[in-house]
Amino acid sequence: MRRALDLARAFAAGGALEVQTADRLAIVVEEWIANVVEHGAPPPGSRIGLRFVRKTGWVGLSLTDAGRPFDPREACFEGPNVERGGGAGLELIRAWCRIADYRRRKGRNRLVLELALA
Repeated sequence: MRRALDLARAFAAGGALEVQTADRLAIVVEEWIANVVEHGAPPPGSRIGLRFVRKTGWVGLSLTDAGRPFDPREACFEGPNVERGGGAGLELIRAWCRIADYRRRKGRNRLVLELALA
């Protein structure tokens, strides 16, 4: 997780992103990776891939993982989990990002998100 957040922060600094956009990008990365690790059951030793790109008006983020198939466009939100905490990360991601694409190929999920610049 630490490495992924460092990459997101470095990209934000190098791309001169405003603080709000940089913070949202870091939260999106953290929430998605936490969900992959907690719910996706990726094989031990598998890698989670991250790719960032800045376009006019938005930041693109591609994430890949070898966890269970999961298309966030089809997931239902049943409210935060008050017993253990959490449960709202996917809703934050969907609120802040446009889900540009999801595909499952060769045993890997590939999600493409677009985060609007502040």
